[in-house]
Amino acid sequence: MNEILSGNNLRGFAAELIATFTFIFMGVGAIGVVLGAGFTLVSPTDNAGLVIIALGHGLGIFLGVVVIGRITGAHMNPAITIAAIISGNTGLVRGFSFILGQLIGSSFAIYLLGVFVWSIPNLGVQTLSTPTGDGLVIEVILTFFLVFTVFATMIDKRGNAALAPLAIGVVIFVDHLIAVPLTGASMNPARSFGPAIIHGQWPDHWVYWAGPIIGAVTAALAYVMIFGTKDDQAKFGAISLKSE
Repeated sequence: MNEILSGNNLRGFAAELIATFTFIFMGVGAIGVVLGAGFTLVSPTDNAGLVIIALGHGLGIFLGVVVIGRITGAHMNPAITIAAIISGNTGLVRGFSFILGQLIGSSFAIYLLGVFVWSIPNLGVQTLSTPTGDGLVIEVILTFFLVFTVFATMIDKRGNAALAPLAIGVVIFVDHLIAVPLTGASMNPARSFGPAIIHGQWPDHWVYWAGPIIGAVTAALAYVMIFGTKDDQAKFGAISLKSE
């Protein structure tokens, strides 16, 4: 308990809460713009709506990485945090505080959007418009792209951290262009959890945890084993309880 309530963990919790709140508020708020402006996003041909939604999520992630990156690495995503824990880059206790902050930040953002900004039923709730198995595979692939980019730019100390916000934002932007009409383009259990719990809608919710986590762990394993140093490879799977 002392480890969980340490100043280091509480700062990490607060940073991830604020960053995830920012990302979700901007991303789902952009969906509200599309729906509130009279657009109906029903197919990949709704180009204007897709671009608005993709930009909202991409710029939200970009801002979160710029502001919080130096504090926690700006995960804003339980799947990324789990990959960082398994790869030995984040302690288990600290990772738990990150995930808790991410889920609370997402839920709070959706609540405030519904109360003060957009009175749209089930705003932000993600559902599959493709068979469940296909949706799962899509989420695995999209998250693989995202987490591989995160490891290459943010987690690997040899990466170009200055370009990390742009690189990660671009991946989020393009992944949304590809998959919003198919799965909602989650890549992030927190992104799906907030709308689900606030609106009480849980269709196929397990896909939005399983897909991103599988994709994230696979990306971490691929990056570390192919491009990581020997030290990186040695600590993969050596889960630490530290709050560092």
